[in-house]
Amino acid sequence: MRFRTMTTALATMLLATSALAQLAPVTTAQLRDRLQTGKALVIDVRESNELADGVIAGARLLPMSQLPQRTAEIPNDPDQPVYLVCRTQNRSQKVAQQLAQLGYKNVTYVQGGMSAWQAGGLPVVQPPKSP
Repeated sequence: MRFRTMTTALATMLLATSALAQLAPVTTAQLRDRLQTGKALVIDVRESNELADGVIAGARLLPMSQLPQRTAEIPNDPDQPVYLVCRTQNRSQKVAQQLAQLGYKNVTYVQGGMSAWQAGGLPVVQPPKSP
């Protein structure tokens, strides 16, 4: 019985590890190109007080602190690529890893985050006003 439990735990760890190993970031240039196709969805996981410098046009705002209550808002459709972005990539990378462990197949993060996006001279818009 103990061997079976250990085998199951090991298999679970290997599956989680392989999902994370496949999690490759997208560059800002790649994201710009994918946004032009109209199929990519950007989810900005920064908190509302971090958005003053702008957001990527069309990005869905889903602060990391609200993620546990709002996970259902993230598509888990293999035909709908989802790109997570934060300021530098630390939080978006963690969120992408967590979602991969939950079985999300088409979620990744933007390498360098909004810092890299803006450093590359890519366009931003002002976030919508909170109600």
